[in-house]
Amino acid sequence: MTDTPRTDPWPTGISAITLFAEDLDATKRFYREVFGLPVAFEDDNSAVFEFGNTLINLLTSAAAPELIAPAHAARADAGSRLVLTLPVADVDAMCAELAARGVTLLNGPMDRPWGIRTASFRDPGGHIWEIAK
Repeated sequence: MTDTPRTDPWPTGISAITLFAEDLDATKRFYREVFGLPVAFEDDNSAVFEFGNTLINLLTSAAAPELIAPAHAARADAGSRLVLTLPVADVDAMCAELAARGVTLLNGPMDRPWGIRTASFRDPGGHIWEIAK
């Protein structure tokens, strides 16, 4: 074992998550209608929503290279690489509310082996959202 200086973890939270969207208008409308959130900031290439203390920045896929080059943004149909989870008081009731808002579930509601109840859906940008209790 080597002697390395002990340091405290530097992340204290996630302040913002940027999600790429091919159709910013449709994705922005989805977030307003499904999550019931107002747009906190927007310009021609982005729209920001406040999820508690975390900002969700929707950025047009065309503007992604400026942010992530030399990495590349995958297309929405390339498959999901993350799931964003939102806690809810009642998964079944929220599923009914989502259905009333025109959302099609990918799965659920279902009880998971690790002791929570979940359901998942996709936004127009292809990002997977999970509700859980």
